[in-house]
Amino acid sequence: MAHSLSAKKRVRQNAKRSRINRARKSQIKTQIKRFEQALSGGDAKAASEQYQLVARKLDEVASTSTMHKNTAARKKSRLAKKLNSLKTKKA
Repeated sequence: MAHSLSAKKRVRQNAKRSRINRARKSQIKTQIKRFEQALSGGDAKAASEQYQLVARKLDEVASTSTMHKNTAARKKSRLAKKLNSLKTKKA
């Protein structure tokens, strides 16, 4: 257990940041699941709309220290690849 005031404050701050980061990561996972459901449904328009939401959320999280910007870029790239493969199948 922390003894000094500053150490106690760091414990509080770490707990708060941890809750925030966990919530952000959960939101990303939820958005990705919605995107993949739209993909599996075969609806390119709905999947494209969901991709925009996922990309926006990934950019938002990458701008904080929750996720590294390269990790977010890699996830966006992989999701875009899936979306483009759906669009080429439709064409």
